Amino acid sequence: MENWPLLTLVTFLPIFGVAAILLLRGTVEDVARNARWIALWTSGIDLLLSLVIWAEFDPTSAKFQFVEQAAWLPQFKIGYQMGVDGISLFFVVLCAFLTPICVIASWTSVKTRVREYMIAFLVLETMMVGMFCALDFVLFYMFFEGVLIPMFLIIGVWGGPRRVYAAFKFFLYTLLGSVLMLLAILAIYFQVGSTDIVAALNTHFPPRMQTWLWLAFFASFAVKVPMWPVHTWLPDAHVEAPTAGSVILAGVLLKMGGYGFIRFSLPMFPEASSLFTPLMYTLSVVAIIYASLVALAQDDMKKVIAYSSVAHMGIVTMGIFTVTSEGLQGAMIQMLSHGVVSSALFLCVGVVYDRLHTREIARYGGVVYNMPRYAFFFMVFMMASIGLPGTSGFIGEFLALIGAFQVNTWVTFFATTGMILSASYMLYLYRRIVFGAITRDDVRAMLDLHWREVVVFVPMVGVVLWMGIYPHSFLKPIQPTIANLIQSVQAARETGHHLAER
Repeated sequence: MENWPLLTLVTFLPIFGVAAILLLRGTVEDVARNARWIALWTSGIDLLLSLVIWAEFDPTSAKFQFVEQAAWLPQFKIGYQMGVDGISLFFVVLCAFLTPICVIASWTSVKTRVREYMIAFLVLETMMVGMFCALDFVLFYMFFEGVLIPMFLIIGVWGGPRRVYAAFKFFLYTLLGSVLMLLAILAIYFQVGSTDIVAALNTHFPPRMQTWLWLAFFASFAVKVPMWPVHTWLPDAHVEAPTAGSVILAGVLLKMGGYGFIRFSLPMFPEASSLFTPLMYTLSVVAIIYASLVALAQDDMKKVIAYSSVAHMGIVTMGIFTVTSEGLQGAMIQMLSHGVVSSALFLCVGVVYDRLHTREIARYGGVVYNMPRYAFFFMVFMMASIGLPGTSGFIGEFLALIGAFQVNTWVTFFATTGMILSASYMLYLYRRIVFGAITRDDVRAMLDLHWREVVVFVPMVGVVLWMGIYPHSFLKPIQPTIANLIQSVQAARETGHHLAER
């Protein structure tokens, strides 16, 4: 399959699903049923294509692979360029893995405008996958911003009572930061002479210019992560979004910021990254501790998991800016793990919400007696979120902390306290929902997991345990790219020091 345009296929295949759904005719029920099946088949085939890319990927190479190039706007030196390396490979697989899960999870819960809902998710998949594959700044920016449109509609149309407020807050926060990034991309274009990302990665920018460019990119990526204090859009968006919307929001959209820091901020602006590392450590530690304490005080299940996401992504940003092999690999694994685990936790909330139509923690209790299968799956994902050894959460956090310990022991100490708090709020949440006596008749009447819900959870459990027990299969393709990144950052910083001494 060497000559196949695999990345173009995996990126744009969902658009063919969109076209097929738009051509549907018949009664509302027939259109809704067929739209679900088309979305499931399309996203399922896309998942298989992403697994083919993983299987064909050379894990010993640090270079971009499956590179596709085509003339687009040659007079402006803007081209259609796609490629993946060890950093972007698993994000493509993650996008393709979560989309069919979202389709299945929404099978019965979404009853209005099903056609439009499935179209929104397929368009969203194209934008997400394209963003991780793009090797041209214009292409990257189009996909990066394009993600906002279907996500805005998913929250604003199919969300909760305050969905319009949450959708606009999400849109405005993320758009404002991205406008500054667009200005930075223009500056890079005039400096490099093209929008080729690979060329930009091999360009040494003047130190003063690096500082301003780093800050412009930071404005966009910090909101996406989201870092404290620009995280306030996330709890609102999660609470109001439909379950599948929360899955993509936590599973993929938060990773766009972390991916941006690794792909652009570190290799292109190494001296500025070094200058702002203390700031990143401070914001990361504050996010870990503050978000964990706030999560302890929540009475809404979704808000607990939303604030836990802020804390977990704080570990990611801390790991990235250690610029150590362990720290960066830990950040990558933590992002992938969080993408699966937090998505699964939001699906767990969706299961009980579909039955009782409330996310208030106090309304539940004793769920284990009539929903033992649900209690088991919820327990696995809760333990993975805490970072129990043998689960994916442990590997990422452990490696990130090892990387931080090599650089700053105080940062490691404060980050570790966040992990203790993480165990506190997750166990507290689990105890209040699953254990105790059943005091309400509606809780007693709740049915255990339907087979369709089991089908959603089983592969997610498999991935969580696979990453936890045999992380080498994920680390192996990542390691050469990370090693190359660290080498280039260190070389650039040494060059910068020599020039400064002169």
